[in-house]
Amino acid sequence: MDAYVEKLSRFADDEYGRQFRRQFEDHRGSSELGMLQSPSGDELAQIRKAVAIMTQAEKRRAGDLGDEEVQRIADDAGIDRGVFAIFVNGYALECRKAPPHEGAASLL
Repeated sequence: MDAYVEKLSRFADDEYGRQFRRQFEDHRGSSELGMLQSPSGDELAQIRKAVAIMTQAEKRRAGDLGDEEVQRIADDAGIDRGVFAIFVNGYALECRKAPPHEGAASLL
C-alpha cells in the first residue's frame, strides 16, 4: 500500500497531473477518478496520514475493508472520509490488475 501511495505522488500538484485531472471533471468540477492518478497535495497528505495509522493487517486486507472500517480509519486520522474511500477503492482496483504472481503483496 505504501508503494501505491508513492505511485500516486508522482503527479501530485503537477501541471500535467492537473491537465489529466481536468479530463475527468464532472459538471460540478469534481474529479474523483482523476484523484486516483493525480491527487492534490492536500489529498495526498490526507492519504499518507491515514495509511500511516493503518495496521499491517488493515493494509493487507484493504480491498476488503467495509465502509465502517474505512470511515473509522479516516476519522481516526482526522481526514476526509471521501478522499480515503476513493483511495481505498483505487488501491483495491490496482491490486486486482496486478499480475497474478504479484497480487496485492507487491503493493503493500
